[in-house]
Amino acid sequence: MGVKREESFHRPEKMEWPRLICDKRFGLEEYHDSKRGIRSDFLRDYDRLVFSSPFRRLQNKTQVFPLPGSIFVHNRLTHSLEVASVGRSLASEVGLRLSAKYAGEPWVEVFYALGEIVSAGCLAHDLGNPPFGHSGEKAIATFFSEGPGTVLRNELTAAQWADLTHFEGNANTFRLLTHRFNGRRPGGFAMTYSMLASIVKYPHESLLAEADHPKFGFFSSEKESFVKVASELGMLPQPGPDGEVRYARHPLVYLVEAADDICYEVMDIEDAHKLGLLATSEVIDRFFAFFSEERRQRMREVMKNVSDPNERISYLRSGVIGRLVEVASDAFVENEEKILTGTLEGSLIDHIPQRERDAYAGCNDLSWEKIYRSSDVVDIDLAGTSIIAFLMEKLIHAVRNPEMNYSRLLLSKVPQQYEIDHPTTYGKIQAVIDHVSGMTDVYALDLYRKLNGMSLKINN
Repeated sequence: MGVKREESFHRPEKMEWPRLICDKRFGLEEYHDSKRGIRSDFLRDYDRLVFSSPFRRLQNKTQVFPLPGSIFVHNRLTHSLEVASVGRSLASEVGLRLSAKYAGEPWVEVFYALGEIVSAGCLAHDLGNPPFGHSGEKAIATFFSEGPGTVLRNELTAAQWADLTHFEGNANTFRLLTHRFNGRRPGGFAMTYSMLASIVKYPHESLLAEADHPKFGFFSSEKESFVKVASELGMLPQPGPDGEVRYARHPLVYLVEAADDICYEVMDIEDAHKLGLLATSEVIDRFFAFFSEERRQRMREVMKNVSDPNERISYLRSGVIGRLVEVASDAFVENEEKILTGTLEGSLIDHIPQRERDAYAGCNDLSWEKIYRSSDVVDIDLAGTSIIAFLMEKLIHAVRNPEMNYSRLLLSKVPQQYEIDHPTTYGKIQAVIDHVSGMTDVYALDLYRKLNGMSLKINN
């Protein structure tokens, strides 16, 4: 607490790039070596994620639409790869322009790493999301706020209860990457400080989450870890009214967020077109809205040589992403001072030119009207909510009553890395959430069926 009081008296006016870009590894600080090898530590972050089990499991987690049958649509893994690609382009463009701006500074080389850091952050940004898309997050939160989990309220602190009733995949990602699970090394994935900071979109604790914006960046169990990262990087503290932990965003969060915003909005529309939910003409009109009439005319000439509807949309999608990368990069550089002082409001998309901003809003309206409320998507939401609520109820009962026969059988199926024998109620609940959120859609459905006696194998 002494460090926090000292920062409140000597709070810097703005963040500084040389401090914000740090390749020190969380949990392995004593082994830090600033010498660059063939691969930078930020590239090692990226590679470490690619080869990890949580990343592989994303291939069987829903993005928006049901996992593919005859028509391939995005899952969490393909989405994350695309976000990483767009994020690298965004950050490389920003890094190029900032390195020119600060060409005379001895620390200018920090900008060379922006693409590496942001692409790794993009690759990791969905690792903590539970199965069944965003409905999975809501299912876990409402299990406690309005479901069977309400009975646990009096056994938890206010901060712990806020963690659960506002469950957030972003905070769960930070936990997944930093928590020392059973049998693992200190520091979790031992990611670099800058990469960890780049994924925390809402750098405050759950007590500051509000009903109209129930988002936060870290659970109370990881609060000290986040403060350690933020303090090392010189992020600006902005405490809540009662001293709650809150910081200004790390600047690279804006780039990770923009890459995600660009990909999910544009790619969801392309997927919906492939599935027949949106007409080709409708999508063309929406995508054309991003461009000047002169650019549209050139695009029409190119499209005369392409007859396949999906290829025509793919061509336009590529152009839209390129344009959004361009204007989002502009928005970052133009608002750099506000970003460094923690005073920029909203996302980068909120600060792009009017034409592109209106076109993006039009795509968002179309998505809500014809995609996110479509029958297939709602079916996934309903089924996912029921499955997750059922598994949460059974597993929490088991960790709280481990001596019962059914509990022993069920807990034998939980991987040893999860702390089901934690001495506190909160710790036991977190172990269950760690397990459930790590499940793929397929595994969660299979376990649900088995526990209900619906997929038992019996030989004749």
